[in-house]
Amino acid sequence: MRWQGRRQSSQVEDRRAGGMGGGRGLLAGGCGTVVLVVLFAWLTGSDPLALLQQVQETGGVPVGVDAPAGAPGPQATGDAADDLQAQFAATVLADTEETWSTIFRERGYEYRLPTLVLFRQAVQSACGFSSAAVGPFYCPADGKLYIDLAFFDDLHSRFGAPGDFAQAYVLAHEVGHHVQNLLGIADRVTAAQQRARSQAEANELSVRMELQADCLAGVWGHYAHQRGLLEPGDAEEGLRAAAAIGDDRMQKQTQGYVTPESWTHGSSEMRAQWLRRGLESGDVDSCDSFGSGVL
Repeated sequence: MRWQGRRQSSQVEDRRAGGMGGGRGLLAGGCGTVVLVVLFAWLTGSDPLALLQQVQETGGVPVGVDAPAGAPGPQATGDAADDLQAQFAATVLADTEETWSTIFRERGYEYRLPTLVLFRQAVQSACGFSSAAVGPFYCPADGKLYIDLAFFDDLHSRFGAPGDFAQAYVLAHEVGHHVQNLLGIADRVTAAQQRARSQAEANELSVRMELQADCLAGVWGHYAHQRGLLEPGDAEEGLRAAAAIGDDRMQKQTQGYVTPESWTHGSSEMRAQWLRRGLESGDVDSCDSFGSGVL
């Protein structure tokens, strides 16, 4: 990607310097500590023994609950590689701002800019506490995207999806969730999930939501290409990344078999297909993964 020298978004909140400080002692001592820490470890895929040791050392939850909001814009941390990734993320966010502000304006809407929060290891959002183990996420309650930049290294080493556009796709996917939130799609999906007759039916709605976000990421990529941001091979990097984090592939890696009824994001084929749809069309209307009558 030809990203260097381009505008960086001012909507970046850098909490990387905060690390994982102690909380307010919510888990201090007793059997309740063990139960809650083990539950947290199960939810996040963390090592429960390591977390228990961390709680004993800090006297509380290993999270900066009371940490300040963070410095505006990417800050220099002394880690050149990490700081370069922060600048890259701010540049990609700025380009998504240009795309979605234009699309919303053409349709008579106002695009409210999301904030990108950079953190390390764990973070507190309006949606609650999250470990970096959950990966990048969007919190509709505060309109912010959250990412531990170490995930970019995981894309390459763990998921076999290297390349800067693979990283940009991840950010653009979370921006896609912000678009869904602004358009009221997220609320309608939540309401439909509450009416669902089974967990499998609710999961299917989640899959459709994620596939639409993939497509919306592709719509951004379409216009980024028109602005000269993409280089030959970038689109393929994004498609490989989308396929690498499909539910079927992830389940095969973690449990050795596939259970489609438990999917929440879609298969590798689905995710790549919907990203490609957005990349090729550049049309938001092509991203209707729900179809008529679903919501």
